[in-house]
Amino acid sequence: MRTATAPRHFAVVPCAGVGARSGADGPKQYSPLAGATVVGHTLDALARVARLHQVLVVLGPQDAAFEDHCPDFRGWIARTGGATRAETVASGLDVLASRGARAEDWVLVHDAARCLIRAEWIDTLIDACAGDAVGGLLALPLADTLKEEHEGRVAATLDRAGKWQAQTPQMFRLGVLRDALARAGAGVTDEASAIEACGLAPKLVRGSLENFKLTFPADFALADRLLRTRE
Repeated sequence: MRTATAPRHFAVVPCAGVGARSGADGPKQYSPLAGATVVGHTLDALARVARLHQVLVVLGPQDAAFEDHCPDFRGWIARTGGATRAETVASGLDVLASRGARAEDWVLVHDAARCLIRAEWIDTLIDACAGDAVGGLLALPLADTLKEEHEGRVAATLDRAGKWQAQTPQMFRLGVLRDALARAGAGVTDEASAIEACGLAPKLVRGSLENFKLTFPADFALADRLLRTRE
């Protein structure tokens, strides 16, 4: 009698960006932060998630710095990153497939620059999506008044009801996500957008305000303080 094999969980960390808005001297993922680097904190959190079968970091083809900044990383590395996030993630999915990941396996895509992620938040996402037909993402409902801008001035106030701010990880089946990204092209800014373009509705799983993406110079100082004051 044949028995079905339970789907495994893989993480993909796109790490090929240059961080042009961060003001950092070099790629922001390698910026020093609270005794480590930005991506070092991210990978440390992922390593604490027992249900992750493997973590794959996708670097730019010319990246020769990762091993110096993350000497203790024991996951997979691929230097196949592209010019956009979507291209980098798609190449990571190809690498997973080439290394034995199956179409029904789950993939959790997480930004290298969301370095305040906690293992328990990732476990919450896995629990919420494990039995879901589509998958989902960590996100937060918008709390602030939302303005539309035109030439530096307010053009309109938008209704914030029902609007959420997307975070990562975003968790979808390998085969479905691979096909969705191929259909959507390089312009999508997150995996959920590609899934939505296929007519599917990802599940929203409430995340944390701390799980922000380091983008601007002030973000680094805030992240440093939060990391240093954690228990």
